[in-house]
Amino acid sequence: MTMKTSLKAALLVCLALAAPLTQAERIKDLASIAGVRNNQLLGYGLVVGLDGSGDQTTQTPFTVQSVVSMLQQLGVNLPQGGTQLQLKNVAAVMVTATLPPFAQPGQQLDITVSSMGNAKSLRGGTLLMTPLKGADGQVYGMAQGNVLVGGVGVQAGGGGGGSSLTVNHLSVGKISGGATVERAVASNLGEGNMIKLELNSADFATASRVVEAINDKYGAGIAYALDSRVIRVQAPSSSDQRVSFIGTLQDMQVNPAEQQAKVIMNARTGSVVMNRAVTLDTCAISHGNLSVSVNADTSVSQPNPLSGGRTVVTQNPQVAIKADGGKVMLVKGGASLADVVKALNAIGATPQDLLSILQAMKAAGSLHAELEII
Repeated sequence: MTMKTSLKAALLVCLALAAPLTQAERIKDLASIAGVRNNQLLGYGLVVGLDGSGDQTTQTPFTVQSVVSMLQQLGVNLPQGGTQLQLKNVAAVMVTATLPPFAQPGQQLDITVSSMGNAKSLRGGTLLMTPLKGADGQVYGMAQGNVLVGGVGVQAGGGGGGSSLTVNHLSVGKISGGATVERAVASNLGEGNMIKLELNSADFATASRVVEAINDKYGAGIAYALDSRVIRVQAPSSSDQRVSFIGTLQDMQVNPAEQQAKVIMNARTGSVVMNRAVTLDTCAISHGNLSVSVNADTSVSQPNPLSGGRTVVTQNPQVAIKADGGKVMLVKGGASLADVVKALNAIGATPQDLLSILQAMKAAGSLHAELEII
């Protein structure tokens, strides 16, 4: 390696060390505008036209009730009593959709259709007209269309004793543009010439930096923080100017404060995720495995011929204890996340072992981070 190359490499290392720990982000990624939100819609409907893969009506009486009610609304009256529908091509479903902010009547929404009975598949079905209601009970959309299921199921043999093959999930489908907005949601954006920025994560330092960045660009007093999450900003009174102002505001770059040191552990999968703010005090970590295995061998004792005895089945339990050699690792104080990961990998700890090790380190006061178990 030449002297010039060595100096260049050293300069790159110095620049990397001198770089700020936090990277500038757009206000759009750090906060949302109060009043600009999605609304969930829900509806109950029927999917028809299935190829014998619908609900078993004897086990899902609500499907039959829904069909009878629909037919009555269409002017078809079934005899009272004595008529029990045996439906195979109909499935009761729940329809869900998300109403975006500022959606107007006539716009189309994507919907998800999910079986709520015991239908084997919704493939090839058609959703009948289904009202979509909001949390207030008002109808905001109307859904209908052909259900698209991204999977396939094959069964051979019949009678429950044959073989079957299923690819992907067959009881949930989607309809692109399957719902039409029928009612708009009122919005109070910019009411009183003020808008509110709501940080995605409450943080006093980040809120202060956002206020400082806005006031530096638009003038003192334009923005002020109400708390660690909400920031009030004075906006133009004209709707056209307000939209332009919000668009420019959201594209502003702000350096957020470093997040709190946190370790997230998933007890079901053994996953452990740590951010870079996690540090350790000087501690010693020992890791060893003790395994106990119990095996029962079955043997048959046969009596001698003409002895009058009988055959006896006996169990011969065998217990084995194995202790793997443990290691003790010393982690120096002020260790970074890289040092923590390196030390834990060096002792051969599995993800499941890390859950117990990190909890013990937290109890000992050596781990400077918040433990969150999900």
